[in-house]
Formats: sequence, C-alpha cells, structure tokens
Amino acid sequence: MKNPITGSRAAGSLRNNSMNGIIIRSLGGIYTVDAPEGIYECSARGIFRKKGISPVCGDNVEISFEKDGSAVIDRICERSSFIVRPPLANLDVLVLVSSTCEPKPNTTLIDKFTAIAVYKGITPVIVFTKIDKSAPGDIAGIYRKCGFEVFEIDNTTGEGSAELAARLAGKLCAFTGNTGVGKSSLLNNIFPDMELSTGEISKKLGRGRHTTRHVELFKLSGGGYVADTPGFSSFDVNRYDIIFKDKLAGCFPEFEGFIGKCRFPDCAHIKEKGCAVLEAVASGIIPASRHQSYALMYEEASKLKEWEYKNG
Repeated sequence: MKNPITGSRAAGSLRNNSMNGIIIRSLGGIYTVDAPEGIYECSARGIFRKKGISPVCGDNVEISFEKDGSAVIDRICERSSFIVRPPLANLDVLVLVSSTCEPKPNTTLIDKFTAIAVYKGITPVIVFTKIDKSAPGDIAGIYRKCGFEVFEIDNTTGEGSAELAARLAGKLCAFTGNTGVGKSSLLNNIFPDMELSTGEISKKLGRGRHTTRHVELFKLSGGGYVADTPGFSSFDVNRYDIIFKDKLAGCFPEFEGFIGKCRFPDCAHIKEKGCAVLEAVASGIIPASRHQSYALMYEEASKLKEWEYKNG
C-alpha cells in the first residue's frame, strides 16, 4: 500500500518552521518523511555527506522548509539500533520466520539471526508457520527455554496471527526468513491493511527481484511500521554486521548465568576444561543445538580481522 505524498509547502510559507518525522523511503537521494502534518519528499543537508552520514529508513529526523517550499532534513536523531545491510535504523523487533516443514527449520540460521538482533539491541521474535502441516515440536521449546518469544501460526486459518499483531503494535518491525517459509502470507494475515498479495510484494513496489538495497516502511492502521526489506531473507552474519568472537557469548542470552564462572577468565566456551557453559550444555540447561551454532559462529568470527571489518 503506497503512502500518498503530501508534497512540499507553498513557496515562502513557514520557512523557518521545523517538524519531526520518520524516514519511510529512501531512493536516489530523496527521502520520504512521515510527519504529523503529512508526508514530505526531502533532500538532506550537505553537512551529512561531509560527515559521512547517510539518512536511512527508520531514522527519526527534523525537517524544515526552504523559501520555495521544498523540505530539507536538518538533523538525524540518535539511533537506538542500526543495520548496515539492508540499511535500517531504530528497528524495535526483528521477526524471524521459519516453517515447521517445507523447508524444515534451519536452527543455525535462526541462531545467527537472534545473535545479530541481540547484538544490535533489537528484540528477536521467532515465528513458526505451517503448523497445519506439522507441529513445531521440540524446536519451539528450545527457543522458549532460552528466553525468546515464540509464536506458532497457521497461515491458512490465521490462527495465532492476532497475538503476533498485538505484540508488534506500535513498533517498527522487519521480517526475515528463508524463501518458502510463508512470510508474505504471514504479513497478509497480521497486517491486512498493507494490501499485499502473496508473492506480489516486489511487483507492487515496482522493482525487480534483483534489487536488494531498497527499503520501505509501511505505516500500519493500528500504529507502528513494518519494513519491507528486499534481500533480507539472505541477511546473514557477514563482514558488515559481524559479531567479533569476544562479543559473541553475550549474544546468547542463555549463556548469561554461566559467563564469568569458568575456570579461565578468557574461556571461549568451546572445549576448555572447567567451562561453566559447557557444563550447562552437558546437563541440558543450555540446548546442544544452540551451543553448536555458537561454536560455528565463533569459528567463523575467529577468521575475521577488525581492520577488514572497518574498511569493508
């Protein structure tokens, strides 16, 4: 559902007046800002370019109006969170969608997504779809045990959709997950006002399937925004949003009660003797699949150098 553009103000009117809003679209150096008085297409002050800062969707900004009525972004407010690719600021909730079957759940992928979300200060919410075909079984219990919010939804009947919609009300949220898990159907069920047909999101937005950098926010009638993030299904722990190995354990919430209790202060929680985390895994307190994902991510992070990340 496209947001209508109110347009710029009349020439000469309220030149020094300013207002706050949120960027809901960014394309070709033009930023669409949703403000209390309407929706405006804005340019950005040159000072941002000089400082190496780029406004992105989700940014809370202050805009003002020139003599000719055109709108300009004067200030970008402090961000609560930021993802580089796709570029998105102030995301409250990242919804990780996995089907119970066809395709079967990929716990490694879910664990990477949750770790990145925790690292970025974003609340991860896990959704299992296709429960009409197969129950999520123990896998849903694994994530609930680790402290994550988990929803089970039947896209054919809408069962569970209302609960998820209520959880996301008033939030800025984005959805991610492998192709075929039912993200489009899920969006249709919980946000019917978006008016997006299953499998037709990219077509509605007028872009090809190879466009992966454009992000757009859709304002919801119940409050909040949902981010359409093309290419987000392939979002992964990469060099742009990497968690370095010394920060990784803190991104697994179930490790929290055991970190600092190991025999060695620099314990990597991989195979060290006297590791409190490994003891918790052996006793079943920490799910084995979660630790396996941690070990895989730790190995990947060990191969990266900080200078590569900064210059990547």
